[in-house]
Amino acid sequence: MPTATLSHGSETLALAQALIRRDSVTPRDAGCCDLLASRLDAVGFKNEFLRFGDVTNLWAIREGGLPGPTLVLAGHTDVVPPGPVAEWKHDPFAAAIDQDELYGRGASDMKSSLAAFVVATERFIKAVPQFSGRLAYLITSDEEGPAIDGTVQVVRELAHRGELLDYCIVGEPTSVKHLGDMIKNGRRGTLSGDLIIHGRQGHVAYPHLALNPIHAFAPALAELAAIRWDDGNHYFPPTTWQVSNLNSGTGATNVIPGSLKAQFNFRFGSVSSPQDLQQRLETVLSKHGLQFEIRWTLGGDPYLTEAGRLCDTVTAAIQTVTGVRAELSTTGGTSDGRFIAKHCREVIEFGPPNATIHQINERIAIQDLEPLTEIYHRAIRGLLAPA
Repeated sequence: MPTATLSHGSETLALAQALIRRDSVTPRDAGCCDLLASRLDAVGFKNEFLRFGDVTNLWAIREGGLPGPTLVLAGHTDVVPPGPVAEWKHDPFAAAIDQDELYGRGASDMKSSLAAFVVATERFIKAVPQFSGRLAYLITSDEEGPAIDGTVQVVRELAHRGELLDYCIVGEPTSVKHLGDMIKNGRRGTLSGDLIIHGRQGHVAYPHLALNPIHAFAPALAELAAIRWDDGNHYFPPTTWQVSNLNSGTGATNVIPGSLKAQFNFRFGSVSSPQDLQQRLETVLSKHGLQFEIRWTLGGDPYLTEAGRLCDTVTAAIQTVTGVRAELSTTGGTSDGRFIAKHCREVIEFGPPNATIHQINERIAIQDLEPLTEIYHRAIRGLLAPA
């Protein structure tokens, strides 16, 4: 059972509310990083704001004074738009408390994690002012948006400086039914394609004078939908391929269209490479004699942190605080972990339940805030406290 409880006057709750009340719809930061930096400055962090385009990024670091690893706590201050405000039970930026739940855009994704990170850090430094290695924060306001001027740029800058990162905990909301039941120790890659099938426009009464791209594409589409791209492995499920948009036609019922446009996406693990998936798909299209063009977009490569010190430390912290044995998983969408993993030895994602993220009435149970903070606190101690 949980070893920690929460009152409505908790530090984590107060900081989470202060962050939610800042209308930081991507790419706006709305002063969130300033608030976080002020708290970190008070416990000895050196704060650096890295701004690219309209995006605010915070890199903050504190030396422990003893040799050891660098642990990064990573997250984002930006949130998705709230949608129709009138459909919310409470104003999405009021941070209202209702029946022991904290309502607001970003309550789960991921301002409560940021608040828990900071309070956990303050407790750790108060208890262990001289520790092994370094503790750092990598915070961006460009995770929910195009992710062009956020974490990817900061990591690139850190790599240019020769910064060595050992461990990273990303505060994404990974729990499913109960706090602590899932850790993401990796994510699948994402590969998208914008496809145009070329035909020849004509009158439906004279199909022999035209080439219908819809008819031409149909057999290839059926074959592609039936392909088993790979079998996955111990860490990743099989690769999936899904068409998300399919458009053709002129709007008239008596015209054969001249082209068809399709958008699709692969979600893939470490078994298949993006180059292999591209080649296999284009081979199918060519086999069916289609005239086509494709614009490919690699949204991110897969990353994986196998069971080791970081996974073991966070898993142990979760079990001590909640009594739950966390499952390691690579399911779900993408996160900024894909950028950090290119320059950090071990990366995991862990945070509160994700049942209401991006929804109307996004919220988090107040009773989860103190256990979340204590898990982060124990994880930091486990990785950085002197032996």
